[in-house]
Amino acid sequence: MSELRHPTVLITGATGFLGVHLVRELVDAGYQVRALVRDPDAAAIRLPPEATLARGDILDAASLEAAVAGCDAVLHCAGKVSRDPEDAIELHRLNVEGTQHLLAAARAAGVRRFVHASTSGTIGISRDPEHVASEADAPPVQLINRWPYYRSKLYAEREALRHNDEEMEVVVVNPSLLLGPGDLHGSSTEDVVRFLEERVPVSPAGGYSFVDARDAASGMRLALERGTPGERYLLTACNCTVRTFFNRIARVADVDPPIFSLPEHATAKKLSLFLARAAQKVLGEDEGVPDPVSVDMAQHYWYVDAGKAERELGWRSRDGMVTLADTVADLRDRGLVMLASPV
Repeated sequence: MSELRHPTVLITGATGFLGVHLVRELVDAGYQVRALVRDPDAAAIRLPPEATLARGDILDAASLEAAVAGCDAVLHCAGKVSRDPEDAIELHRLNVEGTQHLLAAARAAGVRRFVHASTSGTIGISRDPEHVASEADAPPVQLINRWPYYRSKLYAEREALRHNDEEMEVVVVNPSLLLGPGDLHGSSTEDVVRFLEERVPVSPAGGYSFVDARDAASGMRLALERGTPGERYLLTACNCTVRTFFNRIARVADVDPPIFSLPEHATAKKLSLFLARAAQKVLGEDEGVPDPVSVDMAQHYWYVDAGKAERELGWRSRDGMVTLADTVADLRDRGLVMLASPV
């Protein structure tokens, strides 16, 4: 993309957590940004005035054709995030079929570069606390199939890479859990809110990997400019146990950490849920028992290595403690934390 003086790019999911930061990242870098939005009036409040708003929907082929016309590149961030197994059909429709519609529109319009935002969860899920996944790892399909969201993201990622050729170069970016300021929909910061509201009396036995959404946006820009066609790039700032994750949030938020820890994954899930409910009963909590899917996910290890992005893209992440502090401050500033306050 560097040979284009003023490249025009279309960003889908422009009002989402990653999308908002990506629009600002590309505007600041001098790109002509076109943002695909369902409600231009609402989007105008969130997005910089330099961005052009294109009304459309990822499932509306005609609107996609209009939005992508004249664009040199597409950065695809639109999709649905959900842990609810009942959303499986909608997740496939939006994440997989929506990606197919966009790829078809981009190819028909002569788009030269397509950057697809996937997730590290299509690569890095394990029951082994010592395993740190890289792009060379095969997708852990048996584990991915446990959760419809990650299954849909894997199918969408494969669909995107299938379209990589000399006419349209496709690069995939795989950020880990997105944190930082600006998660208006709560799709990524839900666990942080639950902890700050003192609804996490126990710490699961697994491990998290997270990255600042602002740095993930930078990674997408770098993938647009420098990414090797047909390749994937993991983006993460920190791998740590769930207990360490909550302890670090407790430190920056000045609140008490969880008291109990759940046993390792090999222990039956029913026992984990029993212990969670028992701990909340001891603490006088009547609400906030984690749902079975969240407990199951938190008993796994999501560790990944961002070395490839650092070497090939020149990508860097900020300190994870800065991200956690900014996440907590943003949630409190927007009044999304209902109970806890600094002690």
